[in-house]
Amino acid sequence: MRNRPIPGSSGAVRTMSPYGDPVLHAPCEAVADFDASLARLVEDMFATMYAARGVGLAANQIGVALRVFVYDCPDDEDVRHLGHLVNPRLVRADGVSVRGAEGCLSLPGIEAGTPRFDHTVVEGFTVTGDPVTVSGTGFFARCLQHECDHLDGLMYTDRLSGRRRGKALRAARKAGLIP
Repeated sequence: MRNRPIPGSSGAVRTMSPYGDPVLHAPCEAVADFDASLARLVEDMFATMYAARGVGLAANQIGVALRVFVYDCPDDEDVRHLGHLVNPRLVRADGVSVRGAEGCLSLPGIEAGTPRFDHTVVEGFTVTGDPVTVSGTGFFARCLQHECDHLDGLMYTDRLSGRRRGKALRAARKAGLIP
């Protein structure tokens, strides 16, 4: 029996910001008020992420330029990591650099081999303002780096170069996701 509600169960699904939307390509602002509107935002973000069948979602992906992201992501050992971070700061990304398939809910259906470090540590706060440190390895480390990038105005395609970037953007154009 659960003592807490399922994240997102009281949230509303919001519209996803598509690739090219200016909110996705500019750094987000720090959260100043840890209040009911922030809690509502986090609930809506979980609901939106689950509706889109994602493993992570940054606030700017639903048009809100604040430093917040949510996640429900396994690591390479299939251990589930569930939570959120407010005002996250990537404090460590190290270990082996691994090129793995990566996609984005703002560019649905398009994946590309993207290099990411295998270990990540992120510090931030909970929705109530309590400090928290989250560390991850493998796929979860990739997720943490991906979401931190979003809050800095970067998309995973910005991490690609040459043919990989061109191929991903051509596929997105062909799918009608970008002009």
